[in-house]
Amino acid sequence: MHSLDERCLRYLAEAVGCGSVRAAADKLNVNASAVSRQLAQMEVQLATPLIERHSRGVRATPAGALLLDYHRRQASDREDILAKLAALKGLRRGHIGVVLGEGFIGDLMSGLLQGFWARHPALTMTLDLAATNDVVRRVVEDEAHLGLVYNPPPEPRLRTHLAMPHPIRVLVREDHPLASHRGPVRLADLAGHRLGTMHPATGIRQIIAAAEQAEGARLEPALTTGSIGVLKQFVASGTGVTLLPAFCAAPEMAAGILVALPLADPGLNAVEARIVTRLGRQLPPAAAALLQHLARGMAGTLTGTSSGGGMAGAGEAGRGDRAGSP
Repeated sequence: MHSLDERCLRYLAEAVGCGSVRAAADKLNVNASAVSRQLAQMEVQLATPLIERHSRGVRATPAGALLLDYHRRQASDREDILAKLAALKGLRRGHIGVVLGEGFIGDLMSGLLQGFWARHPALTMTLDLAATNDVVRRVVEDEAHLGLVYNPPPEPRLRTHLAMPHPIRVLVREDHPLASHRGPVRLADLAGHRLGTMHPATGIRQIIAAAEQAEGARLEPALTTGSIGVLKQFVASGTGVTLLPAFCAAPEMAAGILVALPLADPGLNAVEARIVTRLGRQLPPAAAALLQHLARGMAGTLTGTSSGGGMAGAGEAGRGDRAGSP
């Protein structure tokens, strides 16, 4: 079997990641011809093309994609073993990469992370916001240790550590006319109310679109945005209503500003928030400790035993959800 040169693998990863050999060479501070020559030699050695050129640059062939996956796993395994060696002296150092949807931020910062840092003050962390598909991609490609994701698509390379039901709700201000609505709300009931929604490409909006089709309703949003924060301000200001999982607005609901109303469509009630990692990845001790802390804290909300904050439970229990689970 041919040996795989680490430098060549890095050249391949940068060429594909940057989109061109020249951009990769600039990033690596080497001559572009040297990158091209090394890639060509590896293709000859392995007797298969690794990149293909197109009008916008280069992309990996199926063989190149296999090598890139191998390279990413090697890098993550190297990082993980170094972290484990350091942990033999105690969990006093380590960095954790987390990628998550915007809706998780308020809840994490208001409780769960404070409890984690109280136990492990020397650990550092990167929190990156991303859309659902990008959260999945970055976890699968080992760009992050953990992912917090809402209703992810099927992905055999993901391992789910905790799945919590978090149905989509109608969020309204406490004094809004819909706040006194009895029973689950139908999408058709939103007609005549100014509506704000996420962009059509987002997972939340796609779930809502399927419910529109099933119910035979057609929503006409007055506001479309990629920001959950914008939608919450839209509702809190009294400008309109929105459709979001209630945990996205847990602080506003706890403060009595917003109310979450259940929806009638079954498809809007069968969605979940998940903690995920790449299947087969052995997490370094710092990331494993955070995973355990998050899973314990978030699962505790289902039984009412959580003491460190966490997402609202399956029925979004709290002062802001007047209707409870449908």
